[in-house]
Amino acid sequence: CREKLIENITKDGNFIKKEKIVHPVGHSERTHAVVEPMLSKQWFVKMTPLAKQALANQEGKGKVNFIPERFENVFINWMSNAEDWCISRQLWWGHRIPAYYHKVTGEVVVSVNPPKDIENYEQDSDVLDTWFSSALWPFTTLGWPNETDDLKRYFPTNVLVTGYDIIFFWVSRMIFQSLEMNKKAPFVKVVIHGLVRDSQGRKMSKSLGNGIDPMEVIKTYGADALRYFLTTNSTPGQDMRYIDEKVAASSNYLNKIWNSARYVLSVLPEGYKEHELTLKELSNIDKWIINRLNTTISNVYKNMEKYDFNAASSHLYNFVYDDYCSQYLELSKVALNGDDVKRKETTYQVLLTVLRNIILLIYPYTPFIAEELYLSLPTHLESIMLESYPKEYKALNDESVNKEINFLFNLIKDVRNYKITNHLAPNSKLDIKLNSKLTLSDDFMVYLNRFTFSEVSLLKDDVTHMAGELFVYDEGELLIAVGGSKDEILARLTKELENEKNELRRSENML
Repeated sequence: CREKLIENITKDGNFIKKEKIVHPVGHSERTHAVVEPMLSKQWFVKMTPLAKQALANQEGKGKVNFIPERFENVFINWMSNAEDWCISRQLWWGHRIPAYYHKVTGEVVVSVNPPKDIENYEQDSDVLDTWFSSALWPFTTLGWPNETDDLKRYFPTNVLVTGYDIIFFWVSRMIFQSLEMNKKAPFVKVVIHGLVRDSQGRKMSKSLGNGIDPMEVIKTYGADALRYFLTTNSTPGQDMRYIDEKVAASSNYLNKIWNSARYVLSVLPEGYKEHELTLKELSNIDKWIINRLNTTISNVYKNMEKYDFNAASSHLYNFVYDDYCSQYLELSKVALNGDDVKRKETTYQVLLTVLRNIILLIYPYTPFIAEELYLSLPTHLESIMLESYPKEYKALNDESVNKEINFLFNLIKDVRNYKITNHLAPNSKLDIKLNSKLTLSDDFMVYLNRFTFSEVSLLKDDVTHMAGELFVYDEGELLIAVGGSKDEILARLTKELENEKNELRRSENML
């Protein structure tokens, strides 16, 4: 165009000179051609009445609740400054604008129904802006404008989950479209999450080449591991970084659940039938794991209600690793390897009850592995989707039981630490004399003997000194006295004293 102009000006004899000037005219990124601005008629939506309606709704009962709350300010700020919205786009794909032009008179008809003499009209070739079309999603997908059963049941939607970068493009437009068309906001709550960035905190883009292909991640770690990582490594409204090692850690965690399930199912007798737990049947260690399960269910439920998936999952993670796998699965082997048939039966049921609840609690995060494990349980419905969310076993909460079992774990840990400190083999036998203010069950001694490889006996009276033995104190109360040969202890302490003296001489020489 510019070259033709110069030709014409030169022909007319009006050309004076040509200069090179640096200017900000846009160029196409792909073809590098100059982008020529071209004025054309566009369709607009007047925003003032729609924005006022949306803002007024936030002050009433039917307001949309944003989680975290600070994002409501983003919505209010944008709606308070909304300008008229250009909704026509020159694209090949989309909802075609329902505007018709008379071929002779140029009369414009905008209507849901085309003119009866459509042969005399031409429809506008533009399509609606993508965000205009997608803003209809909360109700047009449910059969609107007809009063369908789906529309009655699912509109408004309870929760929309979306990113903060799309509040003004999509969330706000769904809200004012729904208010205009249905006189109701489309959602009760909008949960806002952050963006997934690369390991350096940069936004993923084609130009940087730092995008992550989820299909490759799924191929390596599985869909559940990726889902678990994404839902548990972000704080509501905050960006998160994609870190491959954390996806691997998620995969390892799910593998832990899978293996624990395989173990439990392998120890069950063939044709085992489940039954309800009763308080009378349970040992203190059984009661303890049910108490811990109760606490976990309560904490997971509270945090899920707040949409804090990271906190909810942390409680479940700690329960699975520390309480169930590290403690109860090991302790349960005492009963399973014993001769008490009733005790075995109860242990089977407790193992299975806790496993079932873990599967149900992990299901919202990892549906595929949860479904697979659920269908392998002795008793199950057609799908885990038909199950109810876990509830607490309230009748089983008992603080005295928790104290005893926590005391047991602390003692086992103390004895193991003692052996490590004194370079003793893990299975070396010790003579343990125990003084406790707690009333201990018979099982307590069985477990302590088994897991410390020691002979444990109770001290009847308060003891202040026992020659040749080690004392461990807790807040002034004598808890444990680990016996041994006086000569062995004296020889070891003499050697340690000599090492300390040598270290002192070396330090003095350096000074």
